[in-house]
Amino acid sequence: MVSHSSHLWLTVRRLATLLIVGIAFLALNAGAGDAPMWGQWPTRNMVSDEVGLPDTVDVANGDNVKWTVPLGTKTYASPIIAGSRIYIGTNNGRPRAPEHQGDRGILLCLNETDGSLRWQLAVPKLPGDKYLDWPQVGICSPPTVEGNRVYVVSNRGEILCLDTAGLANGNDGPFDQEAVHAAPEGKQPVALSKQDADIVWLFDMQRDAGTYCHDSAHSSILIDGRYLYLNTGTGVDNTHRKIRRPDAPCLIVLDKLTGRLVAREQEGLGSVTFHCTWSSPAIGDVGGNRLLFYGGPDGVCYAFNTLPRALSEGAVQALEKVWRFDCDPTAPKSDVHTFIGNRQEGPTTIYGMPVFQEGAVYVAAGGDMWWGKRQSWLKRIDAGGSGDVTGSAETWSYPISGHISATPAVHKGLVYVADCNRTLHCVDAQTGKAVWTHKTQGPVWGSVLVADGKLYLGTRGKQFLILAADREKEVLSSTVLDGPVSGTAAAANGTVYVTTMRTLYAFAKAQ
Repeated sequence: MVSHSSHLWLTVRRLATLLIVGIAFLALNAGAGDAPMWGQWPTRNMVSDEVGLPDTVDVANGDNVKWTVPLGTKTYASPIIAGSRIYIGTNNGRPRAPEHQGDRGILLCLNETDGSLRWQLAVPKLPGDKYLDWPQVGICSPPTVEGNRVYVVSNRGEILCLDTAGLANGNDGPFDQEAVHAAPEGKQPVALSKQDADIVWLFDMQRDAGTYCHDSAHSSILIDGRYLYLNTGTGVDNTHRKIRRPDAPCLIVLDKLTGRLVAREQEGLGSVTFHCTWSSPAIGDVGGNRLLFYGGPDGVCYAFNTLPRALSEGAVQALEKVWRFDCDPTAPKSDVHTFIGNRQEGPTTIYGMPVFQEGAVYVAAGGDMWWGKRQSWLKRIDAGGSGDVTGSAETWSYPISGHISATPAVHKGLVYVADCNRTLHCVDAQTGKAVWTHKTQGPVWGSVLVADGKLYLGTRGKQFLILAADREKEVLSSTVLDGPVSGTAAAANGTVYVTTMRTLYAFAKAQ
């Protein structure tokens, strides 16, 4: 028999959980029109509620171009907008401060009104093996902003908690070695200014979680209550045929207040990674359970239970697996690195994020873009199962010819996703049948943004497209930018932001 006091305790716990989730949602969406993280919170759907956005853009004539600002010379990240600030990762190809010269990973904090600089985070490259931190790539990860804190993964595989004000309002600590952190190995620290970043705490994944970064970490941190959920960027070494740290976690959880490692996956994913850990996690509520969805480097989509709201002290916990869905069950599962460079057959991996919508998970999976087979799929998975659901949870599978690195956008019964084979797909969300396709000028590495009844998409062929978000294909606008687009557009406060390798564009309806 359950006592009255037990009932009361359970009720209090449920109310506390709802309150924490509500506070997290409000904090993450503090600005009504902001875009504080990559994709919707917490489902990761690439859909924005923003309205009043431009239907057409013509860069050559300046039509609906609000402003542009130079970035570095290589920009792979997607812009994030929160609290009247824009955050974008880039490199140091065009230095903004004399004290930060040479190859660096850069996170810029810019004014939303005109793109002028507020502060920057400058991170030296890792010394030695270039495959740990690829030259001139910069910071690729889009940050996540909550309240007065910015959480971002650097080019060195560090998880950083930053003050949104930078050093302009002093050093918040407990971390107080910003000058040392900004100096390359063997170099003396230089004096920093009010236009430098204020690091609150730092967690080094290679040192403190045993990971082995490959190329440059790409991770979008998901906040849920007091926890930070993220992929680690661990992968192969410079030979592309060996996993130096097979026991490394691919998915970890940190305490957002202290940076303490709280939990990790223990599915052995590090040992079967074909290239690198690319996919960031999503969260959704299924049958009263709050689940964490993760696209593994082994081509398997996983669901884990999220952590209890009360933090436990002591040893790092293992994330509890609820189900696994193999997106390519006939692919090889052992000796995967013997397939390096094989474009016909080999293992499957997942680049983009899984998206949770109305009891289902949508995920794109396929051969590795750099080293794997030219075959992919967009899949819809029933999220309510348990155990190995590979043979039972698939609602439909939509084949794609070529590689794919995108996160799907699910909106009003349609799923939009673009691939590296220069094709934008519109798929029926219930049947998985093609509604229409559109050929793009150049491959697409980023994702489609759905906002204000429109699709916004940049390509590696310098094209920026606007289409109607509808069952009838209608191209509203196509313009040429100054370089390739690698990331995803963002919409905030009546403006669409998109980055090329060298420039941040702000598009808005002319007043």
